[in-house]
Amino acid sequence: MTLEHHPLIKEFPEHRDSIHTLKTNDPRFHQLMDEYEALDKEILRIEQEIEPTSDSRTEELKMKRVHLKDALYRMIETAAGD
Repeated sequence: MTLEHHPLIKEFPEHRDSIHTLKTNDPRFHQLMDEYEALDKEILRIEQEIEPTSDSRTEELKMKRVHLKDALYRMIETAAGD
């Protein structure tokens, strides 16, 4: 299994400018993005078996990452005018 880091820029490369603008100008977006990135790094450490945890905890973290990504994407779409 290939383990991957999921930064927003990699997930939504077509919105690179909007992500940068939002991170710079929108404190709420910046906060959510920081939470998303920290969570993504934690999940990667778990998947690399650096940080042990239960399967249920891993799934819980992954669901939280999905919800954060959805919220961030809605903000990106709004900023981009999509």
